[in-house]
Amino acid sequence: MTIGLLGFQTTIAAPVTMRGIGVHSGTPVSITFQPSEAGAGIVFSRVFADGKSVEYRAVSSQVGPTDLCTILGSSPANWVATIEHVMAALYALGIDNVLVEVDAAEMPIMDGSSYDFIEAIEQVGIVNLGVKRRYIRVVKPVRIDSDASWSEFRPYDGTRFEVEIDFSTPLIGRQSWKGDLTAATFKEELSRARTFGFMRDVERLWAAGYALGSSLENSVVISDDDTVVNVEGLRYKDEFVRHKTLDAVGDLALAGAQFIGCYRSYRGGHKMNANALKALLSDPTAYEIVEAPVRSDRVRAREFVPVQAPEVSAWLA
Repeated sequence: MTIGLLGFQTTIAAPVTMRGIGVHSGTPVSITFQPSEAGAGIVFSRVFADGKSVEYRAVSSQVGPTDLCTILGSSPANWVATIEHVMAALYALGIDNVLVEVDAAEMPIMDGSSYDFIEAIEQVGIVNLGVKRRYIRVVKPVRIDSDASWSEFRPYDGTRFEVEIDFSTPLIGRQSWKGDLTAATFKEELSRARTFGFMRDVERLWAAGYALGSSLENSVVISDDDTVVNVEGLRYKDEFVRHKTLDAVGDLALAGAQFIGCYRSYRGGHKMNANALKALLSDPTAYEIVEAPVRSDRVRAREFVPVQAPEVSAWLA
């Protein structure tokens, strides 16, 4: 895999604001992406009506509940939820440093995919900050299992995802998506894949205070007779596994750095993704911190060299 100017840290060229509703809260939400300097990382700032705010670095150590989405923080009064689609867009575009200001408890769901975030960021542009980016390179396999599900990291000369799902409903069944991740691949093959759910689960989720903002405008809904309710149908014939892959990209972006390796999962989800990432980062013998050896427009991932860096658990705290 050849990496171009993305061997150097980036940010966005100008602020950009987006508005929508929260898929679980159903309330209006506004977010603004602000440029940041090299080394700042991805930071989410929840801004309250009284002007006070709470900030979270987008790293594994800050992840809270992962039952239905990925959340930063542990208290519903302060957390920032449903960040995975935003994180997937930032990761795929190679954006290292940005402040995400949000005025509610969760990100706007937009159309249920990452596409709107990709489009908004591309409209303002991306700036190369001229400072080398550090990567997490997987050097030995790390695997976790949970009943019939499993996830693992394996060494690989590039960044690759191999995601497989297996649902009992015939409409979905067993699907897989495999590919090297680039900005172009993500935009063309993954970014438009929408979140999905089953009509039979709606009343249960509503009673629990979830999915209050879910609709046919932002979710693929599967009826009790195993058909897609949305009039326009699916965007890809295997949209379900593509969305699960999109989620995995966003969840693994919480490594706090781009990773070089292959991530594989079977019947995974937010919790499996989060736990696999924690397992990798908790084993210092499973990875190394690397960067491009020289200033160059293009360099292969295998040519990246180890650098002296604090233990990742401290570096990404």
